[in-house]
Amino acid sequence: MPGEQPIDRQFGDLSVTQLIVMAGLPGAGKSTIGEIVGARLGATVVSVDPIESAILRAGIDADEPTGLAAYLVAEEIARKELHAGRTVIVDAVNAGEAARLQWRDLATETEARLRVIEVVCSDESVHRSRLEKRERGLPHLEETTWRAVEQSLEGYAPWIGPCASLPRVTIDSVGTLGENVDAALAFIGS
Repeated sequence: MPGEQPIDRQFGDLSVTQLIVMAGLPGAGKSTIGEIVGARLGATVVSVDPIESAILRAGIDADEPTGLAAYLVAEEIARKELHAGRTVIVDAVNAGEAARLQWRDLATETEARLRVIEVVCSDESVHRSRLEKRERGLPHLEETTWRAVEQSLEGYAPWIGPCASLPRVTIDSVGTLGENVDAALAFIGS
């Protein structure tokens, strides 16, 4: 279309394999932004929640560390894709330092360029409303409640120590989806 820039000018050097990590509380909007960014970049999106749902469907007891198992499976899928030269978006809460450093170490191992996109929702009523409307279609995972978000917030580590040095942008999903996607793409291309 007239006025459009070639794709390499819109998104920077796409020949560089990238590991893009989404982070943020449940229902903040990271999956929506991650899926759209993934489609725009032609990236593989690896989401932890469907993996955990499949682990539970296989009969693994919910009292087992299924969340940890899902992160490890996501890491292996991402590793394979990165080694094949594909850009990967990992969609997970990434609440703690161990999870965040897991992706840093994978990026180092695979020589991928790391970008972390933390998504927050500064308006509690908007955040709650999203959770109430959300239907993820994951039969073995319950839909997230506001109480679960509050509990996640309690366990959401600050970005200090080694995590503080990760290349990260924070996007407030109260803005329009278009603005948020544009901000994420601008950061990825920077």
